[in-house]
Amino acid sequence: MRSLRRPLLVLAGFLALAGCATRPPASEPEALAEYEQTNDPLEPFNRTMYAVHDGIDTVLLRPAAQVYRFIIPQPVRGGIRNVLANLRSPVILLNDGLQGETQRFGTTLGRFLLNTTLGVGGIFDVAKDFGLPAHGEDFGQTLAVWGVGEGPYLFLPVLGPSNPRDLAGFGVDIAANPTTWVIANGNDTVQTLGYVQTGLTVLDAREGLIETLDSVKETSLDPYATLRSAYRQRRQNDIRNGGGQPSPALGTGLGAGVQAPARN
Repeated sequence: MRSLRRPLLVLAGFLALAGCATRPPASEPEALAEYEQTNDPLEPFNRTMYAVHDGIDTVLLRPAAQVYRFIIPQPVRGGIRNVLANLRSPVILLNDGLQGETQRFGTTLGRFLLNTTLGVGGIFDVAKDFGLPAHGEDFGQTLAVWGVGEGPYLFLPVLGPSNPRDLAGFGVDIAANPTTWVIANGNDTVQTLGYVQTGLTVLDAREGLIETLDSVKETSLDPYATLRSAYRQRRQNDIRNGGGQPSPALGTGLGAGVQAPARN
């Protein structure tokens, strides 16, 4: 907690200094409705953070993802993606249980056991052939199911689109992941493997979004607003268990990796 205190205080300081978007008066109902719909009172701060993120993405994340795609053949990338998804199973399982989703809990447990054994550590997604499709869950979704509001929209460099509820959930998911504790209490080799997992998570998430984000930048008049809308719609779909493979939120790096799809 001490290690988190300083970054949180710095973030709070930035938020305090960033200023807020001006709330339209009640005499302008259409503008007021749009303001409330976007839920982005910190827009000046968020747009600054988006610009920082875009710079990092341009010079580091996207080029690294392109190199990753060029060097690693697609079948191997698919296996890596499956392994990363399998390693997230305990967190998904925990949140299935916390939400009272007994059927999805059983599906996640069955997927983990089958893919870890018959799937050779998760390299192959054999569970889907047994009628156990993948799904994603995280503590941000759990908080939403428990009735916690999302709070104002946030955009954070590398993590990407978020909000206070999802940001808190992201931290809880990291703390609840057994891999975190194995790495923290392991030797140098184990810690190195943990860093490799984190790096692969970021690369895998960004590689899966190369075309999508390129398209947004090329076709959207306001990429920031497009990503904001896409993220909020996706999260609402996730919370409702809208179906389909778990997928990363647009524009994210490490945060996206938490929900990166396990597709081949």
